[in-house]
Amino acid sequence: MLYCGLPRRLMVMLYDSLIILGLLMLASALALPFGNLEKIAFRDLWFTLWLLLVCFIYLAGCWRYPGMTVGMRAWRVRLIDADGGDVSWLRCGLRFITGFASIGVFGLGLLWSLFDRKKRCWHDLAGHTLLVKNNPKKKT
Repeated sequence: MLYCGLPRRLMVMLYDSLIILGLLMLASALALPFGNLEKIAFRDLWFTLWLLLVCFIYLAGCWRYPGMTVGMRAWRVRLIDADGGDVSWLRCGLRFITGFASIGVFGLGLLWSLFDRKKRCWHDLAGHTLLVKNNPKKKT
């Protein structure tokens, strides 16, 4: 099993950030008619929770069912649980929540993958997940 290294992981994050940006723009447009008119993330609690929910639905939904987001598919990476199976909703949630800490503490949670033998970040450790390279199927 080939584990996903930090450079590939960062490219996946870059690709997915473009998808998430579009989803957040759509979610913001949908939220405009409701509540106050000045919706600012991290100032308006309900709006912030709405945006986090949209991010969670995209990421966890992709992690749970096909095992990969759009960025992961492009970079041939798959998310599996530590036993090699599909990732549960609980593990998706743990991974999502601790992902903020991985990035938020000056990226130390991501840099952790440079020292881990399975190239896991903090959110992989918390969610008991692995990011592995997904080899394309050979044509016969």
